[in-house]
Amino acid sequence: MKSKTVLFAAMLAAAMAPMAAQANPIFKTAPVTGGRPDAPLLLAADETDAMAMIKVGDLEIVDPFARATLPGAPVSGGYMVIRNTGTEADRLLGGTAAFAGKVEIHEMTMDGEVMQMREIEGGLEIPAGGEVVLAPGGMHIMFMQMAGQLKEGEVRKVTLRFEKAGTVEFELPVRRVERGGHGNMDHSGHGMSD
Repeated sequence: MKSKTVLFAAMLAAAMAPMAAQANPIFKTAPVTGGRPDAPLLLAADETDAMAMIKVGDLEIVDPFARATLPGAPVSGGYMVIRNTGTEADRLLGGTAAFAGKVEIHEMTMDGEVMQMREIEGGLEIPAGGEVVLAPGGMHIMFMQMAGQLKEGEVRKVTLRFEKAGTVEFELPVRRVERGGHGNMDHSGHGMSD
């Protein structure tokens, strides 16, 4: 089953690459600390539905969004593509969000027929010249101890911290994500069930 999970992630990355290339960015300034303080923030011309791209150091964060939740849900997921245009690997170490008491980087793995979710210890490597896809059913940012519901159409601020590129704060649109792709999911320890 592990090879199917890896194959799915590779297929998802290949499918998302053409969408990222179609983005029509305009430049703004990002509130960045560490790395390069005046790194540009790239947003698509139509910010409501078009893909956003945030630039911090040698990293590009493409099409970031959070999963809409039901009232009282204790967790949500954050998804995006993180592309490294540099010659050295970087690492996503963590983040913060005012709407969540805890932010972790998670991966999903198969244990027999059950998919399990767990924190990636030590952060997530973004390889030099490569990219990492954070998507439903795969690696993702886990927003835990939620302060309230995330409603479709809202925009929430999130801060991500990278080992080399530094810290970047940006707006994260909230989208509805259809259920599915999780199979038999073990959410134990996250206050969530499917």
